[in-house]
Amino acid sequence: MASQANGSVHQRKPTRPDLDRVPSNLATEWQAWMGSGPKEVEETLGGPKHGPWLQTLRIIGFFLHFITSCLFIHFTQLLGSPLYFIDKDWFYAWMAMTKQYFGLFVTTMTQWWSPTVIRISGDKSMKGLIKQSEDGQVRMNFEERAVLMANHQIYTDWLYLWWVSYTNTPPMHGHIYIILKESLKWAPILGPAMQFYGFIFMARKWSKDQERMRYRIQKLSTRHSGPTSGTHGGAQLDPMWLLIFPEGTNTSSNTRAGSTKYAEKSGISDMRHQLLPRSTGMQFCLQELKGTVEYLYDCTIGYEGIPPGLYGQDVFTLRSVYFQGRPPKSVNLHWRRYKISDLPITDHDAMAEWVLDRWREKDDMLELFYKTGKFPGDVEAVHIEGGPQEKDWKTAYINTEVKARSPFEFLQMFAPVAAAGLVGSVLVRAIDMVTGHK
Repeated sequence: MASQANGSVHQRKPTRPDLDRVPSNLATEWQAWMGSGPKEVEETLGGPKHGPWLQTLRIIGFFLHFITSCLFIHFTQLLGSPLYFIDKDWFYAWMAMTKQYFGLFVTTMTQWWSPTVIRISGDKSMKGLIKQSEDGQVRMNFEERAVLMANHQIYTDWLYLWWVSYTNTPPMHGHIYIILKESLKWAPILGPAMQFYGFIFMARKWSKDQERMRYRIQKLSTRHSGPTSGTHGGAQLDPMWLLIFPEGTNTSSNTRAGSTKYAEKSGISDMRHQLLPRSTGMQFCLQELKGTVEYLYDCTIGYEGIPPGLYGQDVFTLRSVYFQGRPPKSVNLHWRRYKISDLPITDHDAMAEWVLDRWREKDDMLELFYKTGKFPGDVEAVHIEGGPQEKDWKTAYINTEVKARSPFEFLQMFAPVAAAGLVGSVLVRAIDMVTGHK
């Protein structure tokens, strides 16, 4: 297998997991967050861009940025929490605003600490929905209410999809809802913040998850008349992007082994580059949302620079991406769209087969991606302002970057707490003056 330093692509051979040498869950989690990546990574990405001292400075700077931003956003949530007992429509509007702040945070975090190329493509079903303006910014044109499903490669998949919601017209980064595993519910700071955001936490036990999911989906299907309830005025369904990862977790040697065992037990062929998807949760969501959402969007995510035999989480860890300066050469997002009314959402077996068929197609696309470096894009899916429009010259891919619209836009996330602090200071001084205290 030859690799070239100038960006050519490895020829990957899918490997069957060695079930006797699967790392523990703890070892898998540690590698995903703080691993530096095996030596094979240097063949495709080169050595660490930053030395030990600069890495240390980046660690300090990153965590100061991360903790400060998260605390300000969470304090803003707490400031608005009393609205729940006064006017729920305004409470949800306030939380949507804080969710916008977090969308801005992850956008600027990626822009500053791990800039990389984002390559977007789609099939013919995406015609007119993916555009790039002359300033290089992407403009997605998805509906205000949609369900999104995606394969799960690494822990930061959701970050890029949240950024996609930021690029939408109208922006949807304040109205994205993610289905997550329950263990994240009590993560320090982030766990309570995600509960304020109305994210759905799954215990992976359907007897326990079904009623919890029904409750959350019914809330997403309730009409409101708050200031962020869509663009048409009056009581209506709130904007909503519901993001689902049918694989349930990211792909690793540990989870691939579980997928292999499940495939053998079920008598179905396993995936090469993904985990076998589960359809029950998504089918339930589509049934509950029937009549309120028209389209299901499917995103296939691929990361350039993964050596053969390794997985994305082995290569693109928190340490390697943000501290060592080794982000993916490119993050590739390939989109397809399906009309929900055409899906067999009332037939469990048929829906399971439909989801499995889509995942096999995604697996084939990933196989092509690892060979060529690109997904099979269609020129009709994208429109680039100022670019060639003739079919023989038009490209099927948009190359862009995760970037805020304005270099100062991120400052708005600090405004509510700063304003509350200023008002509090004025009130304290006023009270002191009235009571005669200095």
